[in-house]
Amino acid sequence: MTEPDNQPDSGGQTFRKVLGFTFRHWSRQPVRVAAVALASLFGALADVLTPHYAGQLVDALSRDGAAGNAAAWHAAVVAFWALTALGLGGTIMRQAAYRNIIALTLRMMSEIATHAFHRVQRFSTDWHANSFAGSTVRKVTRGMWALDLLNDTLLVALFPSLIMLVGSTVLLALQWHVMGLVVGLGSAMYLGITVSLSLFYVAPSARLANQWDTRMGGALADAISCNAVVKAFGAEAREEARLARVVSKWSSRTRRTWRRGTLNGGVQGALLVGMQAAILGAALLLWARGLASVGDITFALTLFFLLKGYLRDVGMHVRNLQRSVNDMEELVTLDAAPLGIEDEPDAPPIVIDQGDIRFENMTFRYGADERALYENLTLRIAPGERVGLVGHSGSGKTTLIKLIQRLYDVTGGRITIDGQDIARVQQASLRSQIAIVQQEPVLFHRSLAENIAYARPGATHAEIERAARLASAHDFIMALPHGYDTLVGERGVKLSGGERQRVAIARAFLANAPILIFDEATSSLDSESEVLIQQAMERLMEGRTTVVVAHRLSTVRALDRLLVLERGRVAEEGTHDALVRRENGLYRRLFERQALELTKGLADDVILR
Repeated sequence: MTEPDNQPDSGGQTFRKVLGFTFRHWSRQPVRVAAVALASLFGALADVLTPHYAGQLVDALSRDGAAGNAAAWHAAVVAFWALTALGLGGTIMRQAAYRNIIALTLRMMSEIATHAFHRVQRFSTDWHANSFAGSTVRKVTRGMWALDLLNDTLLVALFPSLIMLVGSTVLLALQWHVMGLVVGLGSAMYLGITVSLSLFYVAPSARLANQWDTRMGGALADAISCNAVVKAFGAEAREEARLARVVSKWSSRTRRTWRRGTLNGGVQGALLVGMQAAILGAALLLWARGLASVGDITFALTLFFLLKGYLRDVGMHVRNLQRSVNDMEELVTLDAAPLGIEDEPDAPPIVIDQGDIRFENMTFRYGADERALYENLTLRIAPGERVGLVGHSGSGKTTLIKLIQRLYDVTGGRITIDGQDIARVQQASLRSQIAIVQQEPVLFHRSLAENIAYARPGATHAEIERAARLASAHDFIMALPHGYDTLVGERGVKLSGGERQRVAIARAFLANAPILIFDEATSSLDSESEVLIQQAMERLMEGRTTVVVAHRLSTVRALDRLLVLERGRVAEEGTHDALVRRENGLYRRLFERQALELTKGLADDVILR
């Protein structure tokens, strides 16, 4: 696996990508966003005006004979009610902002989770082969919750804080130009240093910490999902040591991020102390020169202490912004990743009646490989024909059936089914009409009935049971404590290999697809299970175009035609009887070797007995 440290990206690019992703989702709920922004704006303006009326109240109360002065009393009452209204109005506005942002964020999180799952489901076979499932889950869930923090930071925290800073600067500048200049320059310096430290000092280390966090999630999922292998080799301590190395790396990266964040907070605190000294010093000078009343000083001090709280919050909000952007980075990258195998715009669904498969001058190579695995291959599998693919490992058997399913796109030429180019039709419609039984069938951790009915979700229990009977699975299912309601465990681990194969065949029966593929379906089974499964396969193949990839040649003896593959080409083809009579033929050598191995095995068994 590539070291996460080898994946650099500039902080500015990350912020642009993440904020662009967020704003695109905002654009889908403009009314909600506007409601949150306006409520936050009015709440901040209430805070900006509060010091002004506090100063007027102090001025009214400090007048000579204020207690019996009607004008002073009126001014005090006006200031009192203004302060009350501002406090109540600010509270109502903030509650309105919170209620709207809850609805906004929940809908965004739901859309993002759904869309991410949609894309992950459609990523190519190569992408899934090179990705940890645990890492992918971490990217999505961490990014979802980071969006919650990002929305709160931008709309109900940072935006009103900036309004407060601008409003305070304007109010002070209208009364004392010098004071407005001090606050404006101080706020600009504070924001500039805070943003720079977060963007160029904290963010890069946070990005590496997140990458190691993702890798840790992948390592955990990998070991847990393969626990049976770990137990088989008594390797618990070895896996713990392996994870400890990843955790150690994650810990060191996270420690560095936290230390940088702490230093960033210390710098912000020092800047606030400097601003406090400048503002209080300017206020005292104005008062000493008779340019400010007691109420004015109260106004300035109240505004400053309110401003100080907002500035401190701005520092925290910028740190939260930086953290949420870093946490969303991998989710945004996932969202922008190419699917690999994509449908053309307005691609129609495929219609398969006969199951006539043709490879027309087809060339295929993996990725950037210079050597093509298949080059100018022309081949036809007739409707209803049962064709076996045999050959040494690496000869291209499994790749050929993956190309039929369009799990890869061909490099040249084309593949057609009933005259339709499979690259020009919807992938889902193509695969829904191809039933496949794999060498290692994967079952969901759901009931047996649900796993069989996965091919046709609306199937009745009677149809499910009929499919199970045809697949020779009904008897073993009924012997289980809960029958068809038995949960099979993750990936079907509660069942034996033969039982999983029969469930997969039952699923294929229920699919009733015109094209059928068996990929090494009996290669790892005992003799008794193999007999049962071969009988089920014979029943399933009736009337369907069938492709059988086989390692055990006994599986393909009764097929209509065999294709012997070697290094991506069809070296020989014909029936079993014709090929086995071909002197020095590749198939004959494979058959004789397997027969010799079988004879030797039987002889060894007799000797042992």
